[in-house]
Amino acid sequence: MEIITKNVLLVDDDKVTNFFNKRVVSKIDYFKEITTVTSGKMALDFLEDVKKGIYKKPDIIFLDLNMPAMNGWEFLDEFIKLDCKFTKSIKVVILTTSNSPDDYNRSLKIERVNGFINKPLSQDILLNLINTKFDFKIEYE
Repeated sequence: MEIITKNVLLVDDDKVTNFFNKRVVSKIDYFKEITTVTSGKMALDFLEDVKKGIYKKPDIIFLDLNMPAMNGWEFLDEFIKLDCKFTKSIKVVILTTSNSPDDYNRSLKIERVNGFINKPLSQDILLNLINTKFDFKIEYE
Protein backbone atom coordinates (compact mmCIF):
# COMPACT_ATOMS: atom_id res chain seq x y z
CA MET A 1 0.00 0.00 0.00
CA GLU A 2 1.38 3.39 -0.98
CA ILE A 3 1.63 6.01 1.74
CA ILE A 4 0.35 9.36 0.55
CA THR A 5 2.45 12.20 1.89
CA LYS A 6 1.37 15.77 2.38
CA ASN A 7 3.13 19.07 1.74
CA VAL A 8 3.06 21.94 4.22
CA LEU A 9 3.48 25.71 3.86
CA LEU A 10 4.37 27.60 7.05
CA VAL A 11 3.63 31.33 6.90
CA ASP A 12 5.08 33.35 9.79
CA ASP A 13 7.16 36.51 9.86
CA ASP A 14 9.28 35.15 12.72
CA LYS A 15 12.07 32.96 11.36
CA VAL A 16 12.63 31.27 14.73
CA THR A 17 8.96 30.29 14.87
CA ASN A 18 9.16 28.94 11.32
CA PHE A 19 12.25 26.94 12.26
CA PHE A 20 10.54 25.51 15.36
CA ASN A 21 7.32 24.69 13.50
CA LYS A 22 9.25 23.06 10.67
CA ARG A 23 10.98 20.79 13.19
CA VAL A 24 7.65 19.83 14.78
CA VAL A 25 6.06 19.04 11.42
CA SER A 26 9.13 17.21 10.09
CA LYS A 27 9.06 14.74 12.99
CA ILE A 28 5.95 13.23 11.44
CA ASP A 29 7.06 11.19 8.42
CA TYR A 30 3.69 11.77 6.79
CA PHE A 31 4.79 15.23 5.70
CA LYS A 32 7.10 15.24 2.71
CA GLU A 33 7.91 18.83 1.82
CA ILE A 34 7.81 21.67 4.32
CA THR A 35 8.23 25.18 2.96
CA THR A 36 8.53 28.34 5.04
CA VAL A 37 7.83 31.91 4.01
CA THR A 38 7.83 35.07 6.11
CA SER A 39 4.84 37.03 4.82
CA GLY A 40 1.41 36.72 3.32
CA LYS A 41 2.75 38.22 0.10
CA MET A 42 5.49 35.60 -0.09
CA ALA A 43 2.85 32.91 0.45
CA LEU A 44 0.79 34.24 -2.47
CA ASP A 45 3.92 34.39 -4.63
CA PHE A 46 4.71 30.80 -3.64
CA LEU A 47 1.20 29.70 -4.67
CA GLU A 48 1.62 31.46 -8.02
CA ASP A 49 4.87 29.53 -8.51
CA VAL A 50 3.01 26.32 -7.62
CA LYS A 51 0.56 27.06 -10.44
CA LYS A 52 3.55 27.41 -12.78
CA GLY A 53 4.83 24.00 -11.71
CA ILE A 54 7.89 25.33 -9.90
CA TYR A 55 6.85 23.94 -6.49
CA LYS A 56 4.44 21.30 -5.27
CA LYS A 57 1.08 22.46 -4.03
CA PRO A 58 0.76 22.54 -0.25
CA ASP A 59 -1.92 20.37 1.31
CA ILE A 60 -1.86 22.45 4.49
CA ILE A 61 -1.03 26.09 5.13
CA PHE A 62 -0.28 27.15 8.70
CA LEU A 63 -0.91 30.88 8.74
CA ASP A 64 0.13 33.48 11.30
CA LEU A 65 -2.22 36.45 11.61
CA ASN A 66 0.07 39.19 12.88
CA MET A 67 2.63 39.92 10.19
CA PRO A 68 3.87 43.20 8.70
CA ALA A 69 3.16 44.22 5.11
CA MET A 70 0.46 41.59 4.45
CA ASN A 71 -1.06 40.00 7.53
CA GLY A 72 -2.91 36.70 7.69
CA TRP A 73 -6.33 38.26 7.16
CA GLU A 74 -5.11 40.09 4.07
CA PHE A 75 -3.60 36.85 2.78
CA LEU A 76 -6.95 35.10 3.27
CA ASP A 77 -8.74 37.90 1.40
CA GLU A 78 -6.49 37.22 -1.59
CA PHE A 79 -6.43 33.44 -1.16
CA ILE A 80 -10.20 33.14 -1.50
CA LYS A 81 -10.00 35.08 -4.78
CA LEU A 82 -7.73 32.42 -6.30
CA ASP A 83 -9.20 29.76 -8.59
CA CYS A 84 -11.25 27.43 -6.43
CA LYS A 85 -10.16 24.43 -8.51
CA PHE A 86 -6.62 25.20 -7.39
CA THR A 87 -7.27 26.05 -3.73
CA LYS A 88 -10.13 23.74 -2.72
CA SER A 89 -7.81 20.92 -1.66
CA ILE A 90 -5.61 23.21 0.47
CA LYS A 91 -6.39 23.22 4.19
CA VAL A 92 -5.72 26.54 5.92
CA VAL A 93 -5.04 26.57 9.65
CA ILE A 94 -4.52 29.78 11.55
CA LEU A 95 -1.58 29.38 13.92
CA THR A 96 -1.34 32.46 16.08
CA THR A 97 -0.50 34.03 19.42
CA SER A 98 -3.81 35.90 19.32
CA ASN A 99 -6.18 35.11 22.17
CA SER A 100 -8.78 37.50 20.79
CA PRO A 101 -12.29 36.07 20.59
CA ASP A 102 -12.81 38.45 17.66
CA ASP A 103 -10.04 36.75 15.68
CA TYR A 104 -11.40 33.31 16.48
CA ASN A 105 -14.97 34.30 15.56
CA ARG A 106 -13.77 35.95 12.37
CA SER A 107 -11.96 32.75 11.40
CA LEU A 108 -15.18 30.76 11.85
CA LYS A 109 -16.87 32.94 9.24
CA ILE A 110 -14.28 32.11 6.58
CA GLU A 111 -15.19 28.84 4.92
CA ARG A 112 -11.62 28.25 3.71
CA VAL A 113 -10.22 28.27 7.27
CA ASN A 114 -10.07 24.71 8.61
CA GLY A 115 -8.72 25.40 12.07
CA PHE A 116 -7.61 28.01 14.58
CA ILE A 117 -4.89 27.07 17.04
CA ASN A 118 -2.66 28.99 19.38
CA LYS A 119 1.11 28.84 19.27
CA PRO A 120 3.23 26.98 20.03
CA LEU A 121 2.60 24.11 17.66
CA SER A 122 3.26 20.67 19.11
CA GLN A 123 3.08 17.15 17.70
CA ASP A 124 0.04 16.38 19.84
CA ILE A 125 -1.78 19.49 18.63
CA LEU A 126 -0.81 18.74 15.04
CA LEU A 127 -1.96 15.13 15.17
CA ASN A 128 -5.22 16.04 16.90
CA LEU A 129 -5.90 18.73 14.31
CA ILE A 130 -5.25 16.39 11.41
CA ASN A 131 -7.27 13.52 12.81
CA THR A 132 -10.28 15.67 13.75
CA LYS A 133 -10.43 18.36 11.06
CA PHE A 134 -9.07 16.80 7.90
CA ASP A 135 -10.06 13.95 5.64
CA PHE A 136 -6.93 11.96 6.36
CA LYS A 137 -5.79 10.14 9.48
CA ILE A 138 -2.32 9.55 10.84
CA GLU A 139 -0.82 8.06 13.94
CA TYR A 140 2.48 8.73 15.61
CA GLU A 141 4.25 6.53 18.10
